[in-house]
Amino acid sequence: MVVHHPDSMTPEWLTAGLRAAGFDGVVAAAAMQPVGTGQMADSARFTLDYASGTGPASVVVKMSPANVDARLIGSSGYLKEVAFYDEIASTTACRVPARYYAEISDDGALFSLMLEDLAPAEQGDQIAGCTVEQAAIAVENLAGLHGPRWNDPTLVGAADLELPDTDSIAFLGLLMEADTEEFIGRYADRMIAEDIDTVRAFAPRIGDWLEARSEPLGLVHGDYRLDNLLFGTADGGYPVATVDWQTVGLGVPVRDLSYFLGNSLSIADRQEHERALVECYHAALLEHGVTDYSFEQCFDDYRYGQFQGPMVSVLGAIHSTRTDRGDDMFMAMISRSGQAIRDLDSFGTLP
Repeated sequence: MVVHHPDSMTPEWLTAGLRAAGFDGVVAAAAMQPVGTGQMADSARFTLDYASGTGPASVVVKMSPANVDARLIGSSGYLKEVAFYDEIASTTACRVPARYYAEISDDGALFSLMLEDLAPAEQGDQIAGCTVEQAAIAVENLAGLHGPRWNDPTLVGAADLELPDTDSIAFLGLLMEADTEEFIGRYADRMIAEDIDTVRAFAPRIGDWLEARSEPLGLVHGDYRLDNLLFGTADGGYPVATVDWQTVGLGVPVRDLSYFLGNSLSIADRQEHERALVECYHAALLEHGVTDYSFEQCFDDYRYGQFQGPMVSVLGAIHSTRTDRGDDMFMAMISRSGQAIRDLDSFGTLP
């Protein structure tokens, strides 16, 4: 049986997980503290006391949420996340926490994933946004995810990653149109008219967007935003690390860049600095061995990829557990991404 609740993660369970990762410590006691702001999973930090042997001072365990609906909706994502750590993470140059141990049920609805604790690194804040300096660090890290597996045909089928087919795109189109109206009905009093028009205009064209470009092909994190990034502090930690791989998939990689810059910077900072940040990302891609991909192509893909913002915002808001913080986050995201779409004439990239 998969242990998936903090109260069930006993010293014996933690010891077994650490032993699977090669540590010899025997955990005598563990203090638990909830961490993170995940919408589709729960996470906790366990500070460990050892009876004997050695091991990390603490670990983070990500697990199935208490909300059954969120658990069922997220089940395919939990399978993806475990597979990413097992099969793909080591083939990229993107900093991620080390995977110590994982358990997952056959249907993917119940899981627990024991990871390296990257403290004192601090989680970004999607609502507050980030500085231009933090954005530069994050886009270089993103190029480390994309560059090493750029246009790699062996990605198809790896870790159960598949390209979306006609039926799945058609289903997503129907879902997006219905969810968009529910989203607008829920949040209309918090949205400006231009954002409502932008979201409503995109919904029936999501299929056009997903099918318009098939190259370059690469890994797409799918939800590369501040809440899923851990930034180093003056006390230590890595410059930045990426967590939450439930949405990893295949597609035009620059969609992640569009989504990150379009959602994570203030509108004014993005307008002033986005070209330089796209140049930073493109230069990092070249350092990872990417060829035959000009900056002009990269920036056009950046314009095209901006629709990742409303897609994730609408579907995420409707199909995750609703919270006050979640509402504030989705409003920040829809406002920033809507303005980016209009500034960049992203509709002009669609067929």
